[in-house]
Amino acid sequence: MSLQQLRQETDRKIETGISQFLTFMLNGEEFGVDILKIQCIQRWCKVTPIPNTPDFILGVIDLRGAAVVIVDLRERFELEDVSYGPSTVVIVAQVRTHGTERTVGMVVDAVSDVCNVGVSEIIAAPDFGSTISVEYIKGLATVENKMVILLEIDKLINNGVLGLLPEPLLH
Repeated sequence: MSLQQLRQETDRKIETGISQFLTFMLNGEEFGVDILKIQCIQRWCKVTPIPNTPDFILGVIDLRGAAVVIVDLRERFELEDVSYGPSTVVIVAQVRTHGTERTVGMVVDAVSDVCNVGVSEIIAAPDFGSTISVEYIKGLATVENKMVILLEIDKLINNGVLGLLPEPLLH
C-alpha cells in the first residue's frame, strides 16, 4: 500500500477517532509517528556533512532538488551507537515549524508497520519528575501486545533538533 493510499484511509479514520502511526525501531524499542506527517521512506544513503552541527545532525541529502537535514534519532535520544545495516532507513517527514512546513529526515533502525490507534487507547507518558523530559512524547499505546512510544514529531524537531542548530542552517 502506498503512502497516498494510507493517507486516504487515514482521512476516513479521523472521522471515527482513530489515528494511524508509522512505527519504527530504535535500539529494540518501537516508536510511532503520525502517518500524516510522513512524506516518504528512503533507504539509507550517504549524507553531506555540515560543519559545526550537533553530533545527531548527520548532514543533508538532496531530495528532489531540496536540501533535507538528516537527524540520527539514535544519537539524539542518546542511545547505544550501532552500525547502519540493510534495514536502516530514513523517514522523511513534514513538520510544522513556526507557521511554515519543513522537511526533515530521521534515520531509524527499521520501519515496522502502520498501526491504527483509537484516541481513547493513547495513555499519557508517565511522569518522571524533572529527571526525564517527556515533552516529545504524545503518549503510549499497546499495539499487538507491545508498547509503542508515540512521538510528538513537531515538538521533537522544533525544540529538540532545530532549536539546537546554528541560526544560518535554519534558513
